[in-house]
Amino acid sequence: MPDDRCELLCLDLPRAEAIRQRLRPGLAARAAARAKALGDPTRLLIALAQRDGEELCVCDLAWITGRAENLVGHHLRALRSAGLASSRREHKIVFYALSDAGRQLLDAHLELSAPTR
Repeated sequence: MPDDRCELLCLDLPRAEAIRQRLRPGLAARAAARAKALGDPTRLLIALAQRDGEELCVCDLAWITGRAENLVGHHLRALRSAGLASSRREHKIVFYALSDAGRQLLDAHLELSAPTR
């Protein structure tokens, strides 16, 4: 039998059911979508650039990250859809910035990803 399974049924039903009742699948789905949005290296680079540059247009972000503008636009839409970035139009230019949730998630992720000594 694989090491990742119990060899006998040892379910603590009252405890397991109490935990199960507290689970919030909708919240888990939203949190997973946000985590997934930062799970792509290009999106993470874009988020890092936004953190340092505050509000930037697609042209700036493409040059900063060394990626094509259409690719950056695609990733910005993903960040915006996940609630991690916001956008605003000023005449013919669209500016993007990290949302508060985006900044908090990015900071937490970077803190936990930092090498330990």
